[in-house]
Amino acid sequence: MDTILVRGNGPLNGEIEIAGAKNACLTLMPATLLTDEPLTLTNAPRLSDIRTMTELLRSLGAEVADLQDGRVLALSSHALSSHRADYDIVRKMRASILVLGPMLARDGQAIVSLPGGCAIGARPVDLHLRALESMGAELDLRDGYVHAKAPLGGLRGAVIEFPLVSVGATENALLAATLARGTTVLKNAAREPEIVDLARCLRRMGAQIEGEGTGTITIQGVDRLSGATHPVVTDRIELGTYMLAPAICGGEVTCLGGQIELVEAFCEKLDEAGISVTESERGLTVTRRNGRVNAVNVVTEPFPGFPTDLQAQMMALLCTAEGTSELEETIFENRFMHAPELARMGAQIEVHGGHARVTGVEKLRGAPVMATDLRASVSLILAGLAAEGETIVSRVYHLDRGYEKVVRKLRGVGADIERIKERPAHAE
Repeated sequence: MDTILVRGNGPLNGEIEIAGAKNACLTLMPATLLTDEPLTLTNAPRLSDIRTMTELLRSLGAEVADLQDGRVLALSSHALSSHRADYDIVRKMRASILVLGPMLARDGQAIVSLPGGCAIGARPVDLHLRALESMGAELDLRDGYVHAKAPLGGLRGAVIEFPLVSVGATENALLAATLARGTTVLKNAAREPEIVDLARCLRRMGAQIEGEGTGTITIQGVDRLSGATHPVVTDRIELGTYMLAPAICGGEVTCLGGQIELVEAFCEKLDEAGISVTESERGLTVTRRNGRVNAVNVVTEPFPGFPTDLQAQMMALLCTAEGTSELEETIFENRFMHAPELARMGAQIEVHGGHARVTGVEKLRGAPVMATDLRASVSLILAGLAAEGETIVSRVYHLDRGYEKVVRKLRGVGADIERIKERPAHAE
């Protein structure tokens, strides 16, 4: 199993190119199922989750080609051969459930395995299913699969009010509603940039959508959608992650393609901590001013609040801040699994349920640590960049799900980091 070796070696300077958003791309790819014409996605990230979604779409009979070293995805679903999304593929990634709405809307049937997914709490898919039921779908859950059928004449428009904000359920309902008869109104809809990006892509395909980016999205169903070419929005989580590299280590780094509107709540916290962020046409430049950063309090919230997916990385920054910081995690349970690993590096962190108290120390020390999930793995790398001595991060396979070419990108701005390939002595 590969490990990543990090040596703390002072400030970082230079430029990092930010990839297209994984979560946006995984949502955009199933949109191919809504049309028999080609859909082309540019600025696609090159990640294992994208490969999994490719595998899933191909298993349904869609054609997926990656061009320009994987940066462009050309998709076509002119002839689906199956409406069954098998457990063997779906279990690898929760976003697989997003094929349910489009298949149901276009072909009136779908059989989709319930997802497994990562270790962050329960994350049920009930909201997805309730939304589709509101549009007239008949659902039968048996043997771990959702057997879904649309009524005669197809799905119908409905007013759907989500009891809590759910990005995945908003996406599934939005995809399905584009081809439903009549008008669908999604209330208490998610407002994330990935939702806005999906709506823009669907509009390019001929969908009639208003209100994305607000809590109410209105969709007027159309008979058919056409093909389109669409650039995937910048990955705001990758953006925030690399903005923290100079914040933790010192120096000045420009994140190419970054925009403040994608990470506004996060930028406010960096400002409080004493980190300067400036926006230009090229992207966001982050500069660490003199001395230690200030302690700040963080509460994770749905967009436009502070993203839960940047909480672990922010904690790494606050480990060496002046004073005590409080972090409250309101989105996912079990999301402080990185805290004990940071503690191995000398951090002072107390965790009580969804709260963590971080008392800043002068310096972290390198140590062997283990990644527990995707965001935790990158927070340990960031901490290692600022620590004295060597940090070895194991279980880095989590990293490949969400970050492309981490080692190359950080080396490009002066980090002392390498990936060590390990050949297993025996099959695990």
